[in-house]
Amino acid sequence: MKTKNIQGYCAIGIYKHKTEHNIGTLWRSAFVLGASYIFTVGKKYKKQTSDVVRAWSRIPLFHYDEFEDLLNNIPYDCRLVGIEIDETAIPLGEFEHPKRAIYLLGSEDFGLPEDVKSRCHYLVRLPGNSSLNVAVTGSIVLNDRVTKIPTELPPHHNL
Repeated sequence: MKTKNIQGYCAIGIYKHKTEHNIGTLWRSAFVLGASYIFTVGKKYKKQTSDVVRAWSRIPLFHYDEFEDLLNNIPYDCRLVGIEIDETAIPLGEFEHPKRAIYLLGSEDFGLPEDVKSRCHYLVRLPGNSSLNVAVTGSIVLNDRVTKIPTELPPHHNL
């Protein structure tokens, strides 16, 4: 069964990540779930040997030294979606994903700082009151997007 391909794209990244293996796991999920690219803000990433699908060769990773660098490079008409445990955040189950979205995850220790959250177009929270592993959180968000915005993934997304 083919689904209608809705035009749009998404990217996902981590603000000041705690551990590098989380980025490798998120990179693989991003590739499998159709993200256009991933990124880091504030800390660089080194390729991990655990990347068995060679996601690094299939979708790019961009690095931004500062949050302002990310903001200055957001594509036209794209929405920045912060994923955070916050009283003002929209529950993921109720969230309508923008066609063009960049999802920003905070580190497990500190989350997203207030000045970063205030610059997001949307804040979204997952169920529960505790932080999950950042790669798991990103995978859940991307899976929710794929479920709510049906697209036909290119054949190269098959593992």
